[in-house]
Amino acid sequence: MLRIDDISFAIQGRPLFEHASASIPAGHKVGLVGPNGAGKTTLFRLIRGELSLDGGEIALPSRARIGGVAQEAPGTARSVLDTVLDSDLERAALMAESLSATDPHRIADIQTRLADIDAWSAEARAASILDGLGFSTADQARPTSDFSGGWRMRVALAGVLFAQPDLLLLDEPTNYLDLEGALWLETYLARYPHTVIIISHDRDLLNRAVGHILHLEARRLTLYTGGYDSFARIRAEKRALQAADAKKQQARRDHLQSFVDRFRAKASKARQAQARVKMLEKMQPITAPEEARFHRFGFPQPEELSPPIIAMEDVAVGYGDRAVLRGLNLRIDQDDRIALLGRNGQGKSTLSKLLAERLDRMAGRVARSGKLRVGYFAQHQVDELRLAETPIDHIRRLRPGEAPARLRARLAGFGLMEAQAETHVGQLSGGQKARLSLLIATIDAPHLLVLDEPTNHLDIESREALSEALNDYTGAVVLVSHDMHLLGLVAERLWLVNDGAVTSYEGDLDDYRRFLLAGDEAPRADRRAAERQADKQADRPATRRPGRDEMQVLRAELRRAEERVEKLTEMLEKLDRKLADPAVYGNPAEAEKWGRKHSEAVEAMGRAEALWVRAAEQLDLAGGG
Repeated sequence: MLRIDDISFAIQGRPLFEHASASIPAGHKVGLVGPNGAGKTTLFRLIRGELSLDGGEIALPSRARIGGVAQEAPGTARSVLDTVLDSDLERAALMAESLSATDPHRIADIQTRLADIDAWSAEARAASILDGLGFSTADQARPTSDFSGGWRMRVALAGVLFAQPDLLLLDEPTNYLDLEGALWLETYLARYPHTVIIISHDRDLLNRAVGHILHLEARRLTLYTGGYDSFARIRAEKRALQAADAKKQQARRDHLQSFVDRFRAKASKARQAQARVKMLEKMQPITAPEEARFHRFGFPQPEELSPPIIAMEDVAVGYGDRAVLRGLNLRIDQDDRIALLGRNGQGKSTLSKLLAERLDRMAGRVARSGKLRVGYFAQHQVDELRLAETPIDHIRRLRPGEAPARLRARLAGFGLMEAQAETHVGQLSGGQKARLSLLIATIDAPHLLVLDEPTNHLDIESREALSEALNDYTGAVVLVSHDMHLLGLVAERLWLVNDGAVTSYEGDLDDYRRFLLAGDEAPRADRRAAERQADKQADRPATRRPGRDEMQVLRAELRRAEERVEKLTEMLEKLDRKLADPAVYGNPAEAEKWGRKHSEAVEAMGRAEALWVRAAEQLDLAGGG
């Protein structure tokens, strides 16, 4: 059991813990949550003994091993697999001693202990963990120095998981993982045989991998049973009760004080007034909970463009002479909300760079709307900010002619207030840097916003704010994220990036999650079953009626087609009114521009109506018309 008993701790005179206590039984999986800057990472350092308490005690069973991931993972000439194997210090020491030991009794002891800790299966266990975190067999044989800092952090995470400490402390472990790695970690931690405490802003991880939430707020610790959603509901109920009690008490205090003020000077009422003064003094104040200081994102809205804003025909894209993706025939309209799915290394970031014009096509044709503006948030963009400059320096460079008050208003719209505006970026939190990067990506009111892992440094409240901003946004969104909760709130279409191609994924996110957790064999088995079923269907008349899910897909296709026709109808009406204005024809270039837009809209309407007719016919054939 981990016992935190009445601890107090302050940094530079600022108290982070005051008489905080909690007990975590062995084997519990716990999510540690609380406001940014409350002291969550500091609590980990106190548990590990890296900092000294001002008061109280943190107690663990004797000889309990504590493990966590360091802030940085250095690159060395050791292979990835050997680096992970080295993380189990006892096994590594015994294996080294076994090569030099000569005493028969000591050799026997070493071999017995190696058998006890299952040392001979260690390589297979380490390889399995690395595979789950995205390392292929070939990658596992490469030196760690070959990999970027983010990938070396995955090696460090694999090492601590392999070592299996009695108390595992993980601080934002999914920040350097993709969706597939995050789902694998979620499942692994749920089965982990010892105690785990996780600092995370990943709502799904905190709902599925842990059974308790340890909440740090107002310098105290409170342990809740259940995942994050259960904690949030219980806490909201407690806050509502606390606010109601505070309101009732204040009304009572006001009533007593009114009596005292009225009758204190009257001899006949002096005794009663004094009694009420004593009642007021004895009354323990109930403080209403403070409202969280929370800032929504304010995305500027783009003007409407004729669809499609991007169309690709037989496009190939990659690096050097190597094509990562081929045969891309994709279309994006301004009202699209697209999530890119696919295992690590399949090309999601490559497609994102192509859409954002950070990467040129190798073959094929890409047609973009003439006035298209694209905003791009790269996975490591937060790390590329100028650390010695302030946020207002960054925005002033993009808007040199704007007044300082307007620049500060832009920053405030992303939760960067007066104090942060003049702070060097290097001193900002990860979440504040992410907000600045999002502001930079959206400052030009892009028609297409490409976001590659935008939530890595955002807390849960900021992720909710981002989902609201994206849903209010009138431009297209292409999103890569390991945050399934965000994808579920924002995405309306799913594209699967796999085997060098990009295809529409017909299932939902729950289907994709099951597909990933089933492993590589399940998809092949599903395909074989589908092929056998297709062979059987070919031998007999097709009498099967579509299932309910298939009917829902057909109806959704028809609904989308109808909505597109409606939008184009509205656009054509606007263009007709514009072309009916005689003033337009006073400027030949202006008249030509609006005539071209009208022609494009008419062409798009023809395609949209064809899609609508086909969708309606398919639904009629299925018996759902």
